[in-house]
Amino acid sequence: MISPKGDAALEKTTNPMKLRPRILLADDHTMLLDAFQRLLEPRCEIVGTACDGRALIDLAPSTRPDVIVLDISMPGLNGMDACAQLHRKMPDVKFVFLTVNEDPDIAAEAIRLGASGYLLKSSAAAELFTAIEQALEDKTYITPLVTKGVPLDAFLCQAVKPKKLTARQREVLQLLAEGRAMKEIADFLHVTARTVAFHKYTIMEHLGLKTSAELVQYALEHGMLKERS
Repeated sequence: MISPKGDAALEKTTNPMKLRPRILLADDHTMLLDAFQRLLEPRCEIVGTACDGRALIDLAPSTRPDVIVLDISMPGLNGMDACAQLHRKMPDVKFVFLTVNEDPDIAAEAIRLGASGYLLKSSAAAELFTAIEQALEDKTYITPLVTKGVPLDAFLCQAVKPKKLTARQREVLQLLAEGRAMKEIADFLHVTARTVAFHKYTIMEHLGLKTSAELVQYALEHGMLKERS
């Protein structure tokens, strides 16, 4: 249920030419996509939905969204890497993460990758409208459920910077952690199995990981995978 406060916030966007911002949604749960669409439709134009990061990358250029609201943990390509790729291609598009991941370091990394907002799926509905409004005004919003009252600038400064992997290494890491075989990953990424193996061992050496189990755990801790039930 959208609160009156949330409605008013979105109406105050500084872009008067677009009273209904164009929103693209990405989440791998169809029921949640439907719920978010119903929530936003009274004040926004929903231009499309995607169920994984690669579908989002394919869809974004043709739908020309003002704001992309996306989850972090999605199959094939997670939201963090999809955000990084799209931010380079479409620098005017704003990104608002809507996730269950409460890790402050993940929130800070999302902002470093180009996001304007970071919310939890347990956040109040009005917060989503606030985050969209802030994004359209070139401002940053992170839910207090993550910042715990710490001012935004201080929060971003104190968060730990993760060890950097290349975009391709992150793709390989996620696919390996999802349990895909090297040949399958090679076909998926249009490279050789030897190249995948090279990336795997480079990743493990760079991150100080010794086993595939540790690799999976790293992917879980950094929002690339959902916890298996």
